Amino acid sequence: MLSILGFLTLGTFMLLVLRKYATAFVAIMITPIAFAVAAGFGADIGDMMLSGLETVAPTAILLLFAVLYFGIMMDARLFDPIATLIIKLSKGDPARICVGTAVLALLVALDGDGTTSYMIICSAFLPIYRRLNINPLVIAAIATMALGTISGTTPWGGAATRGISVLHLDATDYFLHMIPPMVLTSAFIMGIAYVLGRRQRKRQDPAAVEELTAELAQREPSHAPGWRLWFNAGLTVLLLVLLIMGAAPLEALFMGAFVIALIVNHPRLAEQGEVIRGHAANAVPVVMLVLGAGIFTGIMTDTGMTEAMATSLLAVVPESLGHLIPLFTALIGLPLSFFMSNDAYFFGVLPVLAESAGQFGIAPTEIARAGAIGQMMHSIGPASAPLWVLLGLIKRELGEFQRFALLWVLLASLAYIAFAVVTGAISVA
Repeated sequence: MLSILGFLTLGTFMLLVLRKYATAFVAIMITPIAFAVAAGFGADIGDMMLSGLETVAPTAILLLFAVLYFGIMMDARLFDPIATLIIKLSKGDPARICVGTAVLALLVALDGDGTTSYMIICSAFLPIYRRLNINPLVIAAIATMALGTISGTTPWGGAATRGISVLHLDATDYFLHMIPPMVLTSAFIMGIAYVLGRRQRKRQDPAAVEELTAELAQREPSHAPGWRLWFNAGLTVLLLVLLIMGAAPLEALFMGAFVIALIVNHPRLAEQGEVIRGHAANAVPVVMLVLGAGIFTGIMTDTGMTEAMATSLLAVVPESLGHLIPLFTALIGLPLSFFMSNDAYFFGVLPVLAESAGQFGIAPTEIARAGAIGQMMHSIGPASAPLWVLLGLIKRELGEFQRFALLWVLLASLAYIAFAVVTGAISVA
């Protein structure tokens, strides 16, 4: 009976989200409460909700301060000198320009916000693409792969945040093992960018290339790098080094870095308040979802629905194949992420897979890592809201873009899975 109620809860939640009958936050709150009451757990719902909230509080804190920190870095135009240098070094060669696009896209994707990332990348490179007659679908393919890899993997990106919160994981433990495959996949994406750039060389007008090369050689930076720019760069590098070393919990690192960045870049008190309010618009909706996920999983777990659902699924999984659940999760996550919203996938599908994997002694952290790998496919799917902004910037239709990018993104996604297996981020033994 609990298994049936559990699947009805997930089905109702996914129906509400996919059909847009309710926002993800509303759906993730009302569905477990309604079915828990129907199952006779009404008197215990308050305690179940608090139990779930306690588990996701660190993730909500991490997300909030990571978004605020990178928001300050974007306001300070931290990556502008890098973009200018990349464009100068390209010397009008499409292959170099495309690789440079990938480098910048991978860096700005640390912000975690797809719309911001796409706007920065297109503002820096799209004029160059147009002057050299490079297909703008190339910049879109590179940008979506970069966003899906970095923003989809980092614990402050929307996708991984959902997985970490819904499975009640430690963000540091999740992320440290994902860094090697993420770096290898980033290099793979730069290789794809080089191949795409070489294919564009035949479209070049030698006169236009020569003119642009001369112009780039004389280009001066839009503003001289002041001491704050160097300070921001040093602070960000230090933050990433401490993060990789595991010197402190991610929440503590980002809280400290945000306070320092805020004081240095915006010393006036009134200005600090404006900055926080300005970037809160990006952070608050996802933080609300994380808290909602805590309530969802708290009720589903404490009522026994999740365990009952997993037991039902395990009945059809041969014992000899149980160790392959992480790999199965990564593979099935590619088409599911393409068609489904992140809310429906991470809050609806992933917990059941994690509970099933737990019956075979597989840690839920591996399932969260496997689930995040599908984000490159999600970034080119119709459920990705930032994609529509990107298509507007390059003035192309969704179908045209997907026909161009699908095979490249699929190739990069499969490479990501292979790197995750090789480095041990997800196990197959």
